[in-house]
Amino acid sequence: MFQEVTFSFREINFSVIGQYVDYLVKEQGVKNIFVNGTTGEGLSLSISERRRVAEEWVTKGRNKLDQVVIHVGALSLKESQELAQHAAEIGADGIAVIAPFFLKPWNKDVLINFLKEVAAAAPALPFYYYHIPALTGVKIRAEEVLDGIQEKIPTFQGLKFSDTDLLDFGQCVDQNRQRQFAFLFGVDEQLLSALVMGATGAVGSTYNYLGKKTNQMLEAFERKDFSSALNHQFCIQRFINFVVKLGFGVSQTKAIMTLVSGIPMGPPRLPLQKASREFTDNAEAKLRSLDFLSFNDLKDGNLEACS
Repeated sequence: MFQEVTFSFREINFSVIGQYVDYLVKEQGVKNIFVNGTTGEGLSLSISERRRVAEEWVTKGRNKLDQVVIHVGALSLKESQELAQHAAEIGADGIAVIAPFFLKPWNKDVLINFLKEVAAAAPALPFYYYHIPALTGVKIRAEEVLDGIQEKIPTFQGLKFSDTDLLDFGQCVDQNRQRQFAFLFGVDEQLLSALVMGATGAVGSTYNYLGKKTNQMLEAFERKDFSSALNHQFCIQRFINFVVKLGFGVSQTKAIMTLVSGIPMGPPRLPLQKASREFTDNAEAKLRSLDFLSFNDLKDGNLEACS
């Protein structure tokens, strides 16, 4: 399971990244990290900031983390290549790229050509395609992208699939069973469904604070205790469903992460706005009711059954 780190300040406080690594490993059982993605506001950072963030995660994670994959997608091919080359130089374990989303690729071949040029800048690193059409607006199905991709990109290792289209995801798995691709699912509240369809891992923002609970679901699934796995997924969904109704995004994820970890995640960058106090208070109450936070002030009657 990969954690999509949620670290970004208006001015980045690099000094807490080591603390962040220790928290994820010790408190959440998360040892694979996806850096400079959506939750980390990678595309709101300058190139120099993205390089420095990547360096800090690789350095502070050495001998503690299993994998550090760096997202190097950008609107500029040259910038994406620069970030890919930098990731290789600092010893990252892989790179990932989203589709360019202003001047968009209009078909699979154009998208593959872009990805191929980025991958070639780091020829020794495993390469992942980051499929997130709701944000990029690039509606080319992942199934199409994967068809023959390894012939064009020999370092292609897998897919980060951040979409709710389980038909597309299922076909990605079904049509590539003979290949050792990683299928990393990116919709946290649907992870169990994706596991049944063949997901080999997950990348998500809620693993910052629900990593332990998600690991319990993964362990239950591995031992074929599907009833327990379903209970864990439903428990996770209760929280996500609650905060979605309040208005949930990157800003709110940072507020929850600060609350749970005690590590100051800071405000997001414009155009995002800081989560409201009302949101944070409501999210905290829900986390406590589900027993996701330690507490001393709630009576049993305020707890929801969540096994």
